[in-house]
Amino acid sequence: MPVKKCMLNGRMIRSLDDFYDQLLKRLSLPEYFGRNLDALWDVLSTDVEGPFEIIWKYADNSKNHMGDDFNRAIKVLRDLEKERTDFRLTIDKKDNERGA
Repeated sequence: MPVKKCMLNGRMIRSLDDFYDQLLKRLSLPEYFGRNLDALWDVLSTDVEGPFEIIWKYADNSKNHMGDDFNRAIKVLRDLEKERTDFRLTIDKKDNERGA
């Protein structure tokens, strides 16, 4: 089965709400998703069919804007990697287009 890839654009993620908005669009999360990290764990651990990968491009940009919320979101996703053998998180920190 092919791996479903969910690309997050860190240039557009400046808050947890932005993070949730991108996940909602790209993973087709259920309407009842509660827009908090506990609810995110619930839907990603049970409701999203695998295999899937979340690729967070320009993550340093998000981290600069989100602060500790970024670390909390990453922890949920890293814990999910430990829980599900059919999920992977890839963090691309660098903004390769800076200065271009």
